Amino acid sequence: MPNTPTTRTTFTLPSTLDTVDRVEQEAESFANRAGFAEDDISNIAMAVREAAVNAVIHGNSYSRDKEVTASFEANDNDLVIRISDQGPGFNEEAIPDPLSPENILRGSGRGVFLMRAFMDEVHFRQLSPGTELTLIKHRLPAQDAA
Repeated sequence: MPNTPTTRTTFTLPSTLDTVDRVEQEAESFANRAGFAEDDISNIAMAVREAAVNAVIHGNSYSRDKEVTASFEANDNDLVIRISDQGPGFNEEAIPDPLSPENILRGSGRGVFLMRAFMDEVHFRQLSPGTELTLIKHRLPAQDAA
């Protein structure tokens, strides 16, 4: 694969559901420009939507004085997406298993599960304040960067 330049974009938005839509649309567009297959693009967009929902609802609690930052990067090897909030943070180990019998019928709690299913890597980092979630999808050699 020839050398491909790294492409990046970052934006900061208010804690609203419109932000969730905007971040999802940007993920879909960025993954498309990066040359991912249609199924992968849909999965990436859904994983990013879940991350943005968590940032707005659980992280920032819809607070008007807190923001969500989203950054997108495509390089030779990976598509890297970071979503961060300004909330109190959380313990990743405390996330209930959505497949356990007591959680099967719950209406929420599957976002991180879906992110892990659709992305190759999912990492959490505590900020001060907030949480940064990094989603990584590895590129195949036949894919070109954005």
